Amino acid sequence: MLPNRRHAAANRWRWQSAYARGLFWTDSVVVVLAVLLAHAVRFGHENVLRVEPISTLNYSVISGGFAVAWLAALKAFRTRSRRVIGAGYDEYQRVVSATLWFFGFIAIVALMFRLELARGYLAIALPTGLAALLVSRWMWRKVLARKRSRGEYATSVLVVGGARAVRHLGRTFERKFTDGYRVVGVCVPAYSGSVGETIDVDGREVPIFGDEHSVAEALELSNADTVAVTATETLGHEGIKDLVWQLEPLDADLVVATGVVDVAGPRLEMRPVAGLPLIHVEKPSYHGAKRSGKRIFDLTFSLAALLLLTPVFAVVALLIKLDSKGPVFYRAERIGLDGEPFGMLKFRSMVTDADRMVEALLAENEGAGPLFKMRQDPRVTRVGRVLRRFSIDELPQFINVLRGEMSVVGPRPPLRREVENYDGRVKRRLLVRPGVTGLWQVSGRSDLSWDESVRLDLSYVENWSMVTDALIIGKTVKAVLAREGAY
Repeated sequence: MLPNRRHAAANRWRWQSAYARGLFWTDSVVVVLAVLLAHAVRFGHENVLRVEPISTLNYSVISGGFAVAWLAALKAFRTRSRRVIGAGYDEYQRVVSATLWFFGFIAIVALMFRLELARGYLAIALPTGLAALLVSRWMWRKVLARKRSRGEYATSVLVVGGARAVRHLGRTFERKFTDGYRVVGVCVPAYSGSVGETIDVDGREVPIFGDEHSVAEALELSNADTVAVTATETLGHEGIKDLVWQLEPLDADLVVATGVVDVAGPRLEMRPVAGLPLIHVEKPSYHGAKRSGKRIFDLTFSLAALLLLTPVFAVVALLIKLDSKGPVFYRAERIGLDGEPFGMLKFRSMVTDADRMVEALLAENEGAGPLFKMRQDPRVTRVGRVLRRFSIDELPQFINVLRGEMSVVGPRPPLRREVENYDGRVKRRLLVRPGVTGLWQVSGRSDLSWDESVRLDLSYVENWSMVTDALIIGKTVKAVLAREGAY
């Protein structure tokens, strides 16, 4: 079995190395083109390759050094590390940090030594280069996601833990299949059954290879290249240290699941205390500069959206009036920040007496939890079906954003009857303004179960950031165009 496992590990290293090389070449092309564009725009295309005396500040030579230094910053921030390639947020964050750090350093050096560097030159290279780097990384990630959806480029995981922890970890990996982790075997602490029995993990039967002392043998039998430990209290620190030594000659990675779920990486920080590696979990931020920045973004984005969408509003209003009697807008009560009710605006997509028809249709309800949803709702008008299919009926909610009742990105706006049934944990959804879009919008919308919808909303509340908001807005556009989960 040893050659097979070694072969699997070699395959993983091979594709990761090839992927990292591909990233290097695309990064190089993007950086060089961004620098050449900035040089050509600022100094004229005829001077891009012309060498002048150093006394006149040779920008051609400087541009070459600039590109090399930029690529060095991307390497120094480990943007192509196998730990983050294809990881999405962490990878993008490293690219942004490396680029901003580099440009900040250049600006400080120019200021200190009074170098006559053209500000216009830097102003062109930074936004174009950074945007192109992020787009290229996104395209690479899409290629990786397609391969992983076919079972390629996967990381095979042997889990050391109890049945409940194994099932939870397996479901999490399946939900985030683009991360490429797949449970292929289990070692259950104090296991007394026979080797070869299985445990159901998200509909798959995964074999059990023994107890916590059988990890090395289980690695060979399962061809896994990563060991994930959830049973830390059973193994203890000595047991985990022994496991590290056992895995060292086997070329296998070791990861430890902390049990801290739905907490994003930026809130987690490893801190050595008294010789022990402790994970510090930062408190979520709901106030101060972050909230003020979010409000400024909301005002800017919603105002721009409303100005651009004015012709669309006019056409939709006319179609609604021609299709059925009643007002253009529908005001639905929702519960907002700190439990305050407000009237959420939507384009009317149903007949005017739709609310009075709900009781007669309850038997056909397809919604999750207290939500009422029907795929073929007889109350929806002909124009309303088109509006809902493309989420056009939601556009007036930007008016709610301007009023301060909603945010561009946030939890799903809840009904009063939902809030009345909230427990203490779910009430945390009310700590931020509800959103026109959110994780629920880009993760299935109407197809989500109630529990999954709540989990996504709470995950957003605990971990929101401006970078996350930008990613969600991008994914929302894609989800709307693909008409995913809307009815």
